[in-house]
Amino acid sequence: MTANFDDVQKISKENVDVALKSLGAVSKGFQAIAVEVADYSKKSFEDSTGFVEKLFGVKTLDKAIELQTDYVKSSYETYVSRMTKIGELYADLAKESYKPIETAISKAK
Repeated sequence: MTANFDDVQKISKENVDVALKSLGAVSKGFQAIAVEVADYSKKSFEDSTGFVEKLFGVKTLDKAIELQTDYVKSSYETYVSRMTKIGELYADLAKESYKPIETAISKAK
């Protein structure tokens, strides 16, 4: 009976360790995503502020349209780049949070 209790206690401890490792990976992943989103927001705000300042200095309609076109193109490229990076961070988050569980499953077989 004591041997069974010790086995159950060992398995429970291992399961808690796996859960903590997985949660640690989730925490690190979300932290990296939050940093990336904050950096993108800051850059986006700075770019839009710079655009508005330049727009107020424009003297002709053609120059305003050119400036608008350049700003939209640049904003779109930055958005796609950052969202790709954030997507990769989410994929890494899923992989890293599953690794401890995958390892525990392979040991149990």
